[in-house]
Amino acid sequence: MWARACVSAAQWRVLWRAILPDAAWHQRSLRCTHCDEGRLSLSELRHLDCTSPELSSVDLDGLYTHEERGAILQVLNTASREELAGIKLLRGRKSANIVQHREQSGPFTRLQCLLHVPLFKHKTIVKVCQSILSPLQEPAKREKKLHGLKFVKPDVERKQLLAAKTIVSIVFGIRRIAWAHVDHNLTVMDWNQEESHRYMKGPYQPSLYLEEISSAVSNIPAADFYVLEKPGISTQNANLFPVTLHLRTVEAMLHGLLCPHFPRDGQHRVLSVVRTAVGKHFQLMVGEARTSGRELVQQLMADSVTHENPRVLFPHDTLARYRRLFHRAGPDRGEEMCDALLQAIAFYEFLFNDS
Repeated sequence: MWARACVSAAQWRVLWRAILPDAAWHQRSLRCTHCDEGRLSLSELRHLDCTSPELSSVDLDGLYTHEERGAILQVLNTASREELAGIKLLRGRKSANIVQHREQSGPFTRLQCLLHVPLFKHKTIVKVCQSILSPLQEPAKREKKLHGLKFVKPDVERKQLLAAKTIVSIVFGIRRIAWAHVDHNLTVMDWNQEESHRYMKGPYQPSLYLEEISSAVSNIPAADFYVLEKPGISTQNANLFPVTLHLRTVEAMLHGLLCPHFPRDGQHRVLSVVRTAVGKHFQLMVGEARTSGRELVQQLMADSVTHENPRVLFPHDTLARYRRLFHRAGPDRGEEMCDALLQAIAFYEFLFNDS
């Protein structure tokens, strides 16, 4: 048997003890392809330590020739944030952190200086340098779809999503439809909600839903993609059937009204995102339930004013109105608006960080 990756002796002992009787365990052998120890009996693993040294002890500049270091530093010191984001592992905050560091501390003089940039460790830096030196060797023969983002449906080509200038994130409840219009730099362009007290009043009336939802859609800004929160109510609970019917009706009508050209071009412009996936991204889950993200949104608004490179940018001329909304007491606390904004942030961050 051959080992494909190097693991600790203790891990091998636990593995083989679990699948072999004691009598056979001492008679088996393996060879670790990561080191030069050769073929050893499994009983000798108690004395084997073939783990490779930590990269933290390696001088990053010593891994490359003078010409290679110059080529890498040239890219890191001159490329814009958008150009850096096109390099593997530099999407999202990493590209912004590089630009911010060189603006504050000057150009990079050594690759070792990258260790002072947030989110960069030795292994990440090595992979980034390799991507800069050999961009054509990256395994990207076919257009990659978001198979890793299981919570986003339907699948859309990554190239299309990265090319989108803006999205509108939409969250709806029993009384409100809220949306956040956000661009790829996480700048909030519009953030609002439409309220209705006619839902779930008396017998179910499709015409009423069409009127109310059409009114909301007429106020929603145009965007390249629309991202809807996927309702998470179980269909097994009969007591919640009226709520489930309401949410499914709103969801279906939003799909139809926001993507009217789908029968002709077959292009999906309306996507669905699982609610719990967004909650886990922001650590808002308590067991299977998701807690309010209101405090997180308030902090994001504060950071937009106090931080030079905030996670989310709120235009100053609209920030006061958004703050007033979240300081209201009573039932109207803007929870749907809050969830719509967090969903937009999570969608972009998952997209940029997906490798």
